[in-house]
Amino acid sequence: MLYALKIAGRYLTASKAQTGLLVLGVAVGVFIFIFMSALIGGLAELILSRTVGDIAHVSIQAEPEDPALLLAGSPLLVQQKSSTTAANLPTAANFIALIESLPGVRAVSPQISGAGFVTHGAQVAQVSINGLMAGRESAIANLDGYVVEGTARLGAGSILIGKRLAEDLNLLLGQSVRLSSTKGIETALTVTGIYQMGAGGPDRRTAYVSLGTARTLFAMPQGLTRVEIKLTDLYAADAMAPQITALTGLTAKSWTVDGAQFLEALSAQAKTGVFLKSFALITIVIGVASALLLSTYRRRPEIGIMRAMGASERFVVLVFVLQGALIGLMGGLLGAALGYAALLPFPAGGQFRTGSLPIDIKQGSYGLAIGLTLLGAILASIWPARSAAKVDPVTAIGQ
Repeated sequence: MLYALKIAGRYLTASKAQTGLLVLGVAVGVFIFIFMSALIGGLAELILSRTVGDIAHVSIQAEPEDPALLLAGSPLLVQQKSSTTAANLPTAANFIALIESLPGVRAVSPQISGAGFVTHGAQVAQVSINGLMAGRESAIANLDGYVVEGTARLGAGSILIGKRLAEDLNLLLGQSVRLSSTKGIETALTVTGIYQMGAGGPDRRTAYVSLGTARTLFAMPQGLTRVEIKLTDLYAADAMAPQITALTGLTAKSWTVDGAQFLEALSAQAKTGVFLKSFALITIVIGVASALLLSTYRRRPEIGIMRAMGASERFVVLVFVLQGALIGLMGGLLGAALGYAALLPFPAGGQFRTGSLPIDIKQGSYGLAIGLTLLGAILASIWPARSAAKVDPVTAIGQ
């Protein structure tokens, strides 16, 4: 083994220019592999953080009651309860601590939501009111990160509104507004925070208040309208939802129920990434195989001498396989180093700069790139090695 490795090393150093170009070619392929891994992985992380990152992975939603059917002779009469009656989860609050204790649950946000109106002077805007528990304002959506003025902390008498809504109503931080619900209950609140998510809908149509304020507005001294749950692994939502349903008796729904198309898009992106990285690996294999095949042809007399001196076919195969392995290892290490150096200026995942490439240096797949390159180089060397081993000693020496 050591002797075969020594001969393989001599073959590589005998033609330093050719070896250098071959190692450089492998390194370029590895560099492309690492860069594509970091770009595709960073893009997927950016998409997730901008979409699924701000929504509940599992939710328990109060369903509006169906209208009661009353048979009063003929025809059948339908009696519908007042639309101002809010759907309620009367027992949900009892299960918050139990849900939080489940493995894989990162955060739980009990909420009271409904429709209402914000009034400032003579201006009125319809909004979706979302009551959040104090201290859990950013449990689901990162409101702390979206606030551009004031604070995301919600207390009694405070309201957090979107920047576009503030512009529509000519509202400034610290000013007072009137907030009324569809129950006809109205209260005066102070704008303590203005957020900007970058999406027209939430920035213009969603107002956040404390859970206590929402209880007052919707006349709900008990119960909740929604419980949102965030998981450590968002892809575990399908398994977690039935578990929460069985534990609480409340219907829990995974985000994938309404996000099937988004999951399909992520899957397509992942397949595209594998396809592109496979091309880089195939390029490496072809380059190593062609170079070793040329080396085999040029060294036929030397191989013939080795065979005439008693070297077995297995020994010759080992020499060329080790030669390919050394090329793959050196090219892989060089390419990984170049890739890491090129990705250093980019921030780590979750800290992407606006307008820049969403590249995550942590997802460069450096070890995988080196391992696959080494394996590819070994596989690429097998054919030239077998060809070299079958050289007829007499014919090769006479050339």
